[in-house]
Formats: sequence, structure tokens, C-alpha cells
Amino acid sequence: MKRIFEYYEFGILMIALCCAFAVTAFEVACADTQEAISTFSIVARDSVTGELGVAVASRFFGVGTVVPWARADIGAVATQSFANTTFGWRGLELLEGGATPEEAVDILIRSDSDPGRRQLGIVSADGRSATYTGDGCMAWAGGWSGPNYAVQGNILAGEAVVESMERVFLETDGTLADRLYAALLAGEENGGDARGKQSAAMLVVKKGAGYGGYTDRAIDIRVDDHEEPFKELGRLLDYAQMNYSWNEGWTLFTKKRYAEALPHMERARRLAPDNPEVLYDFAVINLAAGRKDEALRALEMAFDLNPNLIKQATGDTDLDVLSENPEFKILIGVGGK
Repeated sequence: MKRIFEYYEFGILMIALCCAFAVTAFEVACADTQEAISTFSIVARDSVTGELGVAVASRFFGVGTVVPWARADIGAVATQSFANTTFGWRGLELLEGGATPEEAVDILIRSDSDPGRRQLGIVSADGRSATYTGDGCMAWAGGWSGPNYAVQGNILAGEAVVESMERVFLETDGTLADRLYAALLAGEENGGDARGKQSAAMLVVKKGAGYGGYTDRAIDIRVDDHEEPFKELGRLLDYAQMNYSWNEGWTLFTKKRYAEALPHMERARRLAPDNPEVLYDFAVINLAAGRKDEALRALEMAFDLNPNLIKQATGDTDLDVLSENPEFKILIGVGGK
């Protein structure tokens, strides 16, 4: 019986070894046939707000599904060029565990089966950064890094792509998203991906910046396939920046921090002055903050732009304090002039 059990153990071991060899062979085969994600990207941190982000563009379908990874208060990673996508979440885990970006790169590359064809950039929440380009990446390939940023690309028109991205990122004022987008445009204006353009993406994270404060995704936009991906990303970014402020304002409102919510909603309104839903929530928050006149003016504009909101207002408990207000009654059509 003992011998039978030993044979059984030996058989299980051999099966496990065969499976391991099969997986390794499969990985090698995949590496040989994998399409290169020739791209240019920037990972960065805003030292004032603590935001972390990644912006990327490529002649590759849906580059945003592969390259950008970020986690609030931890770091950001771009993995590209025959990308090993595990570098994204593993890189973030290494940073969370205390590794520096350079240490994380070293660990990831040493554990990889095809390091010569990998490229990645990493920035940590404290602003340290690192970029890596394997010697098997397709030319032109390389990267530059400094405090709070790392820029890298492969199959590029030339080194001017990453040089211009770095320069413009450092010289541009505005939000982190503004600076990331400006860097992408600079890269494209200096030749970008040598094969052309197809997709682009941007991810910006900050603790509690997502809808309702439940996630860290402040901005998460992608253009998967477009003749003008940079223009389309810019269009989405305009809305996304407004939505970012809107989310922050509404989250603070739900926590009854009305005075703190107002500046965020005021920014959302400036960015989208003709958005009726923004105006409606702007009114709600103004009312909660004791600014009744401002609330009524915003509601009037919201109703003019979208009369369907009148029905919503009649049953909205956030507007209960206006229920007997003559001006409000006129606005919702239940009062005489």
C-alpha cells in the first residue's frame, strides 16, 4: 500500500512538472507572437495635490487597456513594448510594500522571461521615479526621468519625442491632467509613434476622488480607435475635468461639508456653463450653504436649458426649504406671476 502511494505521489509530481513546462512553453510562444505596444507615455505626480497619473498614446488598438496603472497614495506605472501587464499591478504592490521605483523595476525585470523587450516607467507617491528600456525594444526607444515624472517610448520618430514631452510637462502650468495632456501633444508634434496614431488614454488618481468618494479614479478616459485620438482625448478631458470637480463637490455635499463643496461646484460650473445638470447641483449646494438667491438663479438657468429638470425639482427633498418660496413656485409652474 505504501509503494502504491509513493507511485501515486510520483505521478502527481510528474504531472505538475509537465504542466509547468507546458505553461513555460506557452509563455515563450506568446512572447514570440505578441504584438509590440509601440507607444509613448508619461507617468507623473503632482507634488501639491498628491495626484498620480499616466498618459499614453500609440498606433495600437485600445492602448489604455494595457499600459496605464495607478493607485492613489501609492504610485503610477506604464508598462509597454511587448508589455508584461503584470508589471502594472505588481509594480504598485512593490511600491506599497516599500520598494523604490528603481528597486521595483529591478525586481520586475529580474523575474521576467523576456526583459530585453520590455519598457516601463514608474513614479511613487513621494515623487521618486524610474524608467527602463530593454535592449531589444524597437528603435527609437528610450526614456528620461526626474523628480515626479518618467517619460518613455519605443518605435518613435526619434529622441525628440521624449525630450519634448519632458520639457513641456515641466514648463506647463495647470492641473496634473493639463500637464500630462500637454506632454502627449508635444510628443505627437515631434513625430510620436513612427507608425502613426490610433489610440490614447489618461488615468489620474487621488484618494476618494471617484464618484461618491468610493474609488480613487479622478479621471479615467480612453480613445481606443480614432483618426484623431489626441483631439478626441482633449474633448473627453474637458468633460472629465469638469466631472472630477463635480464629483468632489457632490461627495463633500453628501458629507454635509457645504462650504468646502462650493469651490468644486463653482469650478465645474465654469468648465461647463451650459450643462443643466451641473447648474442644478450647483443650486442644491448653494442652497445648503445658505445662498438662496444664487440657488434660485442657477435653477432658473438649469430649467431653461432642460425643462425636464422641473419635474425632478418638484420632488427633490434637497430643495424642500424652497417649497413655499414664491419665486421657486413660479419656476416649477405652481405659482402665479
